[in-house]
Amino acid sequence: MDGVLLRLPWTRVALPCGAAGSAEKISGKFWKPFAPASPSPSSFGLTPKLPSSMPRPGPLSERLAKMRLKRIVTCWPLTETPAPLIPPLNAMTLASPAPKPPIVWLPIPFGSDRIRQTRAYARRHYGLDRARLLDPKAIVEHFTASTAYSSAFDTFAANSPDVEFGERPGVCAHFIVDRDGTIHQLVRLRWMCRHTVGLNYVAFGIEHVGVSDADVMGRRRQLAASLRLTRWLQSRYGIRDRDVIGHSESLSSPYHRERVAAMRNRTHGDFSARTMRRYRRLL
Repeated sequence: MDGVLLRLPWTRVALPCGAAGSAEKISGKFWKPFAPASPSPSSFGLTPKLPSSMPRPGPLSERLAKMRLKRIVTCWPLTETPAPLIPPLNAMTLASPAPKPPIVWLPIPFGSDRIRQTRAYARRHYGLDRARLLDPKAIVEHFTASTAYSSAFDTFAANSPDVEFGERPGVCAHFIVDRDGTIHQLVRLRWMCRHTVGLNYVAFGIEHVGVSDADVMGRRRQLAASLRLTRWLQSRYGIRDRDVIGHSESLSSPYHRERVAAMRNRTHGDFSARTMRRYRRLL
């Protein structure tokens, strides 16, 4: 049975919560709810009583009457050591953190030159004078349009300028999930990666080796690994399910931000809205 632990003028007693409203209505000095371990008042052979020399507190009696506690002797006496306090439960305390999945650390070159280029990119496209990924809010799912992990890794490691604007840094993603479910991390999570126009400043990028949405979603081990990785990132950074998006959904993200007019409406077709509705249901 839940109870409220009160510090009353003459003793300390545990009153049943079921008959009480809030403890503030009874006394200005109180503890928060706890679960008393005492089985019954009679097992102690004790009953809290008011000393005859102490005046009976009228306002307290009125409040106890309103709470329908007919006799103060129905309260449980405390043991020598008060029960530990238990904070109120809510959705956040009930949810346990998602475990970190096995991750293979195989970084692409991301030295001072690439960091400098990333900082310049962030200034031009987002108005931010930094290369760090601060306070991430989204996760973007991609597929590589290839059948081998090695080709995607080589593309990201090359740091080649994009073909349209000749701009560096080259494209990259924080993770690649291989077809067998192996998760490779290519870039430390503190850095921006250039994987989604308009969202690089606020999003992690996860690539999946495959040639289509169906190719990735149909591979059980790859999909399971992807979901574990995404859940872990969500848990670690407080990212909502609705902000786990496919590349094709980038323009509809509330975080989309692009200062270069020629790139403002650029997106790709990987991980369509239909695919992502299924993906998010599996999270």
